Amino acid sequence: MLLEADALFKIKLLERIDYSHDIAVFRFEKPKDFDYKPGQYATLAMEHEGKLVQRAYSMVSSPLDNDLEFIIEFVAGGSLTTIMANLKVGDTLYLRNQAKGIFYLDENYTRHLMVATVTGIAPYVSIIRTLEKKRDENQNHQIVLLHGASIASELCDYLKELDVIARKGWLEYVPTISRPWDEPEWAGETGRVEDLLRKYADGFNFNHENAVAYVCGHPQMILNAKSILLRARFKEEQIKQEAYFPLELQD
Repeated sequence: MLLEADALFKIKLLERIDYSHDIAVFRFEKPKDFDYKPGQYATLAMEHEGKLVQRAYSMVSSPLDNDLEFIIEFVAGGSLTTIMANLKVGDTLYLRNQAKGIFYLDENYTRHLMVATVTGIAPYVSIIRTLEKKRDENQNHQIVLLHGASIASELCDYLKELDVIARKGWLEYVPTISRPWDEPEWAGETGRVEDLLRKYADGFNFNHENAVAYVCGHPQMILNAKSILLRARFKEEQIKQEAYFPLELQD
């Protein structure tokens, strides 16, 4: 038997929403003994051809939610995403029983500058959902979140969700698309997300003296954004980063 029974939960798919041919949101049942910090990742696993195929994904859901949510990009030739592409509601897969990662909110700051590409939005949504649920606890965090994608559909329904939360004043959500010629009705920002970094950091007075920065998603974006932040005098320890795959490999 391939599975370590004491290290894995078996979880059922409750909902699947496909936003494009290669982007989908999955909601699974949440084991009662599974806990995590907003921003951490979980390891999902499936058996395939006699082997246990595993991959880590950041959770979109808040630990205060009743289910586990992931946004998945299907990558051609990806070891796990190729299998997950065929999942239907009611199907099951495995979840490692411990969440990992240190890409969570730095409580030493109250100003947080967050940058994401496509599925890199996941840990930020988990953090923001948790803060929103705990607003009555005298929480005074301010967030500027820049979210880049090629086309609007890749922003999923997080565009609507975050727009609603942003009306409450403590979140500024800025989506941008890099292929506006495919979206004639798009009225928001255009261009790569890192190209907007200084504009919005300066506009909201988020700087190396008062803010911490986070970059998550495509590794080339992370390299570009980190270079911009360093030139803006952010220190290395003020820049949290999480790449979703090595620059030379996608899965």
